[in-house]
Amino acid sequence: MADHVDVLIVGAGLSGVGAAVHLRTNCPGKTYAVLEARDAIGGTWDLFRYPGIRSDSDMFTLGYSFKPWTEPKAIADGDSIRAYVRETAREYGVREHIRFHHRVVRAEWDSASARWTVHAHRDDTGEDVVLTCAFLFSCAGYYRYDSGYTPEFPGVDRYAGRLVHPQHWPADLDWTGRRVVVIGSGATAVTLVPAMAERAGHVTMLQRSPTYVIALPARDRLADALRRRLPARAAYSVVRWRNVLLGVANFQLSRRVPGLVKRFLRRAARGRLPVGYDVDRHFSPRYDPWDQRLCVVPDGDLFAAVSDGRASVVTDTIDTFTEAGIRLGSGAELPADIVVTATGLNLLALGGMTMTVDGAEVDLAGTVAYKGMMLSGVPNFAMTIGYTNASWTLKADLVATYVCRLLRHLDATGQQIVTPVAPDSGELVPLIDLQSGYVLRAVDRLPKQGPRAPWRLYQNYPRDVLLMRYGRLTDEGVRFSRAGAPASAGTARPTAPVA
Repeated sequence: MADHVDVLIVGAGLSGVGAAVHLRTNCPGKTYAVLEARDAIGGTWDLFRYPGIRSDSDMFTLGYSFKPWTEPKAIADGDSIRAYVRETAREYGVREHIRFHHRVVRAEWDSASARWTVHAHRDDTGEDVVLTCAFLFSCAGYYRYDSGYTPEFPGVDRYAGRLVHPQHWPADLDWTGRRVVVIGSGATAVTLVPAMAERAGHVTMLQRSPTYVIALPARDRLADALRRRLPARAAYSVVRWRNVLLGVANFQLSRRVPGLVKRFLRRAARGRLPVGYDVDRHFSPRYDPWDQRLCVVPDGDLFAAVSDGRASVVTDTIDTFTEAGIRLGSGAELPADIVVTATGLNLLALGGMTMTVDGAEVDLAGTVAYKGMMLSGVPNFAMTIGYTNASWTLKADLVATYVCRLLRHLDATGQQIVTPVAPDSGELVPLIDLQSGYVLRAVDRLPKQGPRAPWRLYQNYPRDVLLMRYGRLTDEGVRFSRAGAPASAGTARPTAPVA
């Protein structure tokens, strides 16, 4: 017989551990298990081990709502974040419920029994494992853990140096005194460059086009002051909400008057770089702020490395790799002992898990997201996808809170099944609204969002707090039923064109 739990959580990273704590706290009578494909807690923060890895959100918003961040740094390193997640799992008794080396392959919903049958493969023993659950909660993120994205570079086969992708950083790599080229301009690249520049002979960030980069203090002076005067939880809450509101204001300003924000970011970058530096070429993107995520550099470390000559930025295209480095489209040569391809991620929705509902395969691209966390026509299922304009955990906390509310509602009303339905009209747009390459490469394989709430994401945390914590559970986007009711009943398929 298959193991059965009330709630099965997929993933033991930041989201999965948080979801388990919310479940224990808000639905203490529910049984649960957490399936983790790897052999450790931490997800992204355990997998990525490249130099300087850190958060690109402040820890007062990336931290959990229920567990104050008490470390000095507001922009924290990967080791500290991993320790924080593991400490949370121990403190709240989640560790004992995690089954490691369990990679979820397939999940099958049966309306007659109101139950998911979940198939997992144990990578450590080679066994196939079957579990059942009443509610399936995916906290596996949306990118592939086993491979990052590397474009095809002409001539790369004849390059004699070391070629590295940050997602699989080799423990034996020594870059002391070496010439390093980091290809890319996103969060990983702007983290790697100053970190490697501390030991390298020189580091060059080679970018095809620039990204918006903003310097923020590594420590939060308000947090430091409040911690001396208030209990930890109260100080944490004040700083968390301060940072949330500042983030919302920044995003709204960027959307409404992008030219003003562009000028501010350009001026801020110019103030941290040498006089006469070509800011327009290297730090002034063609797109508007928040079409892609802003890159945060703590205490302006990237600008400092460029200013003192330990690092440089080159904006150009790659013509070909050579034995000794890279020849650029301009004809210039970049010598390199080590090339790091910080070229992005490969998206993989739901950790690669496939789903069927009453025998019919679920086509993710044919579903519409409900409140950014459930899928039309897929019963008793939720997924965590964080904000694109703010901390991932802000949204993860809200999703977990909402799932607990749904579970309590099902128990209170005697219902067993909750099934979102798609809107019957209106334009559908991609669920993830960034213009980043990793999103655009996979947008046709991802769920959509609808024309209005509850099918539209507004990337607005205060608004979502009202919706997810206090809003109605019964609305036009969802149906409640008992075992035996087919999942297709009342579920509209998306018919509107996708923008």
